[in-house]
Amino acid sequence: MMRKMPIIITGGGQRLGLACAKALLAQGYDVIITYRKERESIVALEEQGVTCIQADFSTASGVDEFVATILSRYSALGGIIHNASEWAPEDGCADTALLMEKMWQVHVFAPYRINLAFEALLCAGSEQDGQADIIHMTDYVVEKGSDKHIAYAASKAGLANLTCSFAKRFAPKVKVNAIAPSLLMFNESDDDEYRNKALNKSLLRKAPGEQEGVMAVQYILGSRYMTGRTLSLDGGRHLV
Repeated sequence: MMRKMPIIITGGGQRLGLACAKALLAQGYDVIITYRKERESIVALEEQGVTCIQADFSTASGVDEFVATILSRYSALGGIIHNASEWAPEDGCADTALLMEKMWQVHVFAPYRINLAFEALLCAGSEQDGQADIIHMTDYVVEKGSDKHIAYAASKAGLANLTCSFAKRFAPKVKVNAIAPSLLMFNESDDDEYRNKALNKSLLRKAPGEQEGVMAVQYILGSRYMTGRTLSLDGGRHLV
């Protein structure tokens, strides 16, 4: 089923968010993305018809500005994919209170505020398309925690809990699910030692690439009977 109503992807200028934007655009979806920094990928997406909105979710005012922009332009939405993320360790951090505040702001407050603000738009989109979706991008560390990224892990756990709460609130018109990736892809700067160590953390010992996340998004959007659940993309890491 092809949606007529637009789908928002936060953090859509790079990596998994960018891959999802390209894939959904190729399928004929009307795509809206948010981005923080100007990149060549943003220009390319705009040339292909993607609506690109610069937004900073690390502050309450940034979230409010984005909400106001969407409410002024759209009366219905087909879905929201909360992919925008921050990642920082406690080691070397001069202000851990600020670190926790920032992690919570991006991963919990922003999706919470956006979901509530767009409730009527999502319900309107569901009426026109037959269903609407919210997808939260969480993380494998929600299950085990992280001694090096404590604030990050805690905030992603908060986002995972929002999945259950919003699934209850928005049912039956809007499905709310999460995707919890472990390692999907490396950064170009990652050295061989780091790569080998990371690969050995999972049973399948591979970095499958962003398309693994794209397929998970496509599955959820196509499903008509899944809500309040998490798709885990971890290569069996929980069994190691």
